[in-house]
Parts: sequence; structure tokens; C-alpha cells
Amino acid sequence: MTRTPKALATVAGELDDRLGAANFLKRNLRKIFPDHWSFLLGEIALYSFIILLLTGTFLTFWFEPSMRDVIYDGPYTPLKGVAMSQAYASTLEISFEVRGGLLLRQLHHWAALLFLAGLMAHMLRVFLTGAYRKPRELNWLIGVALLALAMIEGLTGYSLPDDLLSGAGLRITQGVLQSIPLVGTYLSFYLFDGEYPGNVVIPRFYAFHILLIPGLLVALITAHLTLMWVQKHTQMPGKGRTEKNVVGAPLMPAFMAKSGAFLLFTTAVLAGLATFTQINPIWLFGPYTPADISAGSQPDWYMGFLEGALRLMPAWEIVFLGFTVPMNVLIPALGPIGLILTGLVLYPFLERWITGDRREHHIVDRPRNNPHRTSIGMAAITFYGVLWLLGANDVISSNFHISLNWTTYAGRVLIFLGPALAYLITYRICLGLQRSDAATVSHGVESGVIKRLGHGEFIEVHAPPAEDIEAHVRGKEPVPMLPAASREGERVPPKEARGPLGRLRIRMSRTYGGEKIPLDGHRERRPAVRKNRRGKPPPPPG
Repeated sequence: MTRTPKALATVAGELDDRLGAANFLKRNLRKIFPDHWSFLLGEIALYSFIILLLTGTFLTFWFEPSMRDVIYDGPYTPLKGVAMSQAYASTLEISFEVRGGLLLRQLHHWAALLFLAGLMAHMLRVFLTGAYRKPRELNWLIGVALLALAMIEGLTGYSLPDDLLSGAGLRITQGVLQSIPLVGTYLSFYLFDGEYPGNVVIPRFYAFHILLIPGLLVALITAHLTLMWVQKHTQMPGKGRTEKNVVGAPLMPAFMAKSGAFLLFTTAVLAGLATFTQINPIWLFGPYTPADISAGSQPDWYMGFLEGALRLMPAWEIVFLGFTVPMNVLIPALGPIGLILTGLVLYPFLERWITGDRREHHIVDRPRNNPHRTSIGMAAITFYGVLWLLGANDVISSNFHISLNWTTYAGRVLIFLGPALAYLITYRICLGLQRSDAATVSHGVESGVIKRLGHGEFIEVHAPPAEDIEAHVRGKEPVPMLPAASREGERVPPKEARGPLGRLRIRMSRTYGGEKIPLDGHRERRPAVRKNRRGKPPPPPG
């Protein structure tokens, strides 16, 4: 087509006359997006959130957020005549009486699980590639806030059906609140409007779940996408890619077509899970009563690490100023989540303090090229994974016929040993991958062609790497470090290296930064200067 259709041109002209949007749309619809599979992880979270909003809106038409006692008289025979809350009865009605209700309820639950999974995977991609660096620190903090709010949103939604499983989780929440020194009892009374469980916690969680937290999530996601749009997208190193440009496909039509197809694919996967994989069958658990508990109960996966921390923590209480502080509840409930979220918030600024790097970064690192950062990330994943796994220590013990005590003792050891081993192993793997990259650049890649030399030796012929592969590998840059960290032999230390904190900063910068395995075969760092007994460097030879 060489001309714009008349109908489309007329509508576009009318809009431009009134809104002046032609130049804005022309400029933004041609915005370039990089083409790399890892950038789709954030889209999984975004599309799952859209499905959550749509399915949640459907469920609100029938759900009754009330703790008023009723006698069940619905089609599910095993519960006929059983006293339950109106919230539980309405959830049963959605599952058995509303056309498509069970499918939409399970779709909503699966979308929530995938939303958290996509969000965490996206944050791991950003962390391991260093995409949180200047000028994207604010966007990183927004992502951390999204993660915290998404977990709270999941907790409130998980409690709404008021079944036996969700009630057990709500009871743990109340115990955590009460464990907080000085204000814990007041917080518990405020949330439950008196003694547990009260009659208002489900309506209050419902207001949080459908109004307050979704509104905050929508606002933060909008801010996150707006900042990404303004600051432009990061990209992997490669041919023709610099800090000043973006190599990829335009928003229209390439990226929109791909993104639309990915939305449909995500929806299809979630619909398939909701159709063929049962999740949260509340009719099997029964209504919640504070006196009952079921064996083998597990929270949703994203809360499993807190469950594991509670199970691993030894019984420990202290008495301070006449108050009993249950450390066996307070530490596992607030320690792991506080450690992870605080670490995520502070890491970009700690890295900048250690390396002194204040440049803008639009090309990200390959994880292997910053081995300490990647090792820290894997140590955190291992810490989270051990807690998550041991949140099911009773199930593991029952199915594998292992002593429950031994699974608990092993978890207490692994929670410290596992992250340390993960750090060391990951660091060595990263260095090995860097050596492999250096060999690729220096000697080429294996061609599969075997050649016999004149003296009878067989060798494999190496061919030069493809241009795009070589550009991808050569995009590696040394990890920045403070200038003073490379001047180890100076008699008068620079200003930033004075004092205990300054010396610590220099040592951390020297360890964290620099070139570990250079591509061209020589080290960037100067060799350490040996000192005589008086602490002075030896005179130069000659």
C-alpha cells in the first residue's frame, strides 16, 4: 500500500486536529526494543497481573466477604448441614454453582502464582546482569516495592476463602503479630478487632485485596513502565550496540505482534493449568475452626520460605524488662524477609560505594563477567531455596521415611553451609566461563574438522568465531574499582583509603572489582608490591 486508507486517514486527522497526537504517536510507536529472550520475563509478570485483575473482577460478583455463620445447603453433599462462614459458603457457591466459577477461581490462583514467579525471575535477571545501575536505581526500588506488595496481596487473597488451610496461615500471621515486642498485642487486636479470630478480618483483608493493594500495584507498575520507556531499555552486549543506541525491533508492528502473541501464550498456559491441574480444593479442607489443623498443610510457594524458617528455628525465648520475647517466632518471621528485602534495596548503592562507579549503564553485564555479584545472587537463591524446601520437612520426612528431627537438623546446617558453598561454586564456574570466552577469542571455536599433521598427530581445526558471537564476548568490561584500590604500593594513602572504614572500602573494592580473567591474556591490576620489614617498598633495581 502506498497511500493510507481514507477512513483511517480521516480518523487520524481528526484526532490530530484536537489532540496534536500525530508527532507523539509517530515518535513513540517507532521506539526500539531489544530482542532478547530474558526481557520477556517481566512481560510474564505483567500479563499474569492483567489476568489477575480480570478474573478477580469476575469473582467479586459472587464472593461474600463476611464471617457471619451460616448453615451450608448447597450441592456439595459432604458439607450439607455444616456450619461455616458466609465467605466459605460463597466460595463453595463459586466453585460448584456459578457457571465457569471453578475455572475462573483456579485461573485466578494460578495467575497469582505465576505473577510472583515472573516477578522474581525478572528481578533476578535485572540483578545478575547489573541492570539496576545508574540511572535505573529508582526503577529497581519500585520493583522491590512491587515484590513486597505482591506477597502481601497474595497473603490477603489466600485468607479470603476462610477454609481450614487458609485459616491456619491466618493463625500464624496472628502469632507473628503478637511476637513483636511492645506493640504486638495492640497490632493483633487492631487487625482482628479484639480476640482472634473475631468477625472483621475477612472484610478487612477483602478491602486490602481488591482496593488498596491492587491500586498501589497498578500505580507502581505504571511508574515502572513509564521510567523504562523514558530511560530506554537495557540491552546485552553485541555487534553494533553501544551505550548511546538500542538495537532491536520497533514497537509497531514487530514488538506489538510478538508481545501480543506472548500475552495469548501466557493466557493459554494459565488456562491449561486451571483446566487440568486442580489447585486449592477448599471443599476437601472444610471450614476453618481455630481448634482444628490438618497435617501436611503448606502455604503458597512464595510464602514457603517463611514457613521453613519457622520450622527450622530452635525454641528460644528471652525475658527483657519483664516482657517475654518469643525469638523462635520473631526471628524467622521477620529475619529472612527483612534480610532479603533490605539487601535488595541497599545493593545498588553498596556496589556503587565499593566500586566508585557513577557512570550511566545501558549495556548490561553477562552474569559470568561479574563473578562476585553472580555468586551473591546464587547464595541468596540457595538461602531462599533451603528455607522453602524445609517448609515441607514433615512431607519430606513422611514420604522418604526420614526422621523429622534429622531433616530439621540438616536444614539448620544447610541454611549456613548451603549459601557459602553456592557462592564458592558459582564463583569458580564464572571464572571457568571467562576462561572459555578467552579461549574462544584467542583460538577460535571447534570446527569439527580433524587434521593430521606431518608427524602423525591429529588435531581439530579451530575456526574464527562468528562476528556476532565475538562482539558479544568482547562486550565484556572490567568490573570498576576505586582508583586507590589499584595503587597498593603508595606510601601516602589517598583520602578515601584513610581510617578503618576507608581501608575496608579499598579492600572490598580490590576484591570485588578489577579484571579476573582478561580476554587478551594480561592482567589489568598491578602485581602486589612486596615490602621490607619496616613496611616500605624496596628501592627500584639499579
